[in-house]
Amino acid sequence: MKIFVGLLLSVFLLAACSEQLNISPYSAVAPESITENDLSALERGMYHSVQNDPGRSFWVLFDLLGGNLTGSSGNPSDIINGILNPLNSDVGNNWNGLYRALYQVNNVISISTDVPTGNTRNRVKGTAHYFRAFIYYSLVTRWGDVPVLRSNTLELVTRDPASEVWSFIEEDLELAGQLLGDAESYYYVSKDAATALMARVKLGQGKMDEAATYAEKLITSGKYQLDAFEKIFRKQFNGEIIFAFENLTEESGNNLSSQFYTYAHPNRGGYFWRPAMEVVEMFEDEDNRADISITEVAGSYCVNKYPSGQTGTDPINVSRLAEMYLISAEAKGRANGLARLNELRNFRGLPSISPANDEEFITAILDERRKELLAEGFRYYDLVRTDRAAQELNLFDHQHLLPIPGRELLQNPNLEPNPGY
Repeated sequence: MKIFVGLLLSVFLLAACSEQLNISPYSAVAPESITENDLSALERGMYHSVQNDPGRSFWVLFDLLGGNLTGSSGNPSDIINGILNPLNSDVGNNWNGLYRALYQVNNVISISTDVPTGNTRNRVKGTAHYFRAFIYYSLVTRWGDVPVLRSNTLELVTRDPASEVWSFIEEDLELAGQLLGDAESYYYVSKDAATALMARVKLGQGKMDEAATYAEKLITSGKYQLDAFEKIFRKQFNGEIIFAFENLTEESGNNLSSQFYTYAHPNRGGYFWRPAMEVVEMFEDEDNRADISITEVAGSYCVNKYPSGQTGTDPINVSRLAEMYLISAEAKGRANGLARLNELRNFRGLPSISPANDEEFITAILDERRKELLAEGFRYYDLVRTDRAAQELNLFDHQHLLPIPGRELLQNPNLEPNPGY
């Protein structure tokens, strides 16, 4: 789908994010004049903003921080230590981009609330609540306590407790689930996308029974099935993706693919992010994910999930069925979840395993998530939420959260820095 920047229909600037001062409306329409027919333009602008505003590093930041990717030094710690700095540009761009996207989403929620109920209105409003939940999941897993903004404001806001942020996310996903139905393709937000994100949100809070219930709802729905990696990551129709951004070249600045390949690859690339050797070596010979995950180009190893290189862009997966298998397995625990883990492993060409205890089971889950979800933005938070980040990444306790960007602390004295930074 082609995305065009939508109408900015009201001007409420977020003082918590200084970059909002750079937003200029493309056209102005009085909110009271909006009808259901106008909402599709807003919807397209919202997709564009959530997809692009946080920047390309946003989509793999947890791989960069989780030791999956390295820079030219080949040492993951160099990237990790560089990012965990209040002055780091990726940290600032993620924060500013998420709040810039939130500005658009809150506009859509405010405007659509006053439009009479109809199919288009429900779809657009439901999509907006899903996106707001996604934005706040991204914020809370990066920074913990963050300002919860139900509407755009000029106030110098303070940070709300992470527990309130998690509750707000669940509230938005419940609303999204009530408003959304099936989508015409997995490049559009659907009720199932809200269910998948809810499963992830429940897992992040340790609400294991609920996480398993939401994940199983999708696994057993009959709508999805595990599929071949070449279909998932070579833009072939498949039964696994639940929601992804299509990320078309003409609409996107998220040229992830250009960051992974070397210039020697036929599609060329800048080779800024490379798989750590530990990642290269983690795939067993029989693992049918290996070649699509990692490739060797003229003696250099490259992430291979984003194949366009400098020739274009590739879809960005947000939710797919394999994650639901892993959520269900982890949430059910070793006694009841091992079958789901082995089902996924068997489909990927690997033999069943039998962990001897719960600690080994969690290790097996995290290893499988690392293989399955490489370069899809999970590893750092997986280690944080399972209390393994200090051991696996040699992090200090305060590095289990990102620093609040230094510029934001200067712009808004009501924001407090995360301890340790």
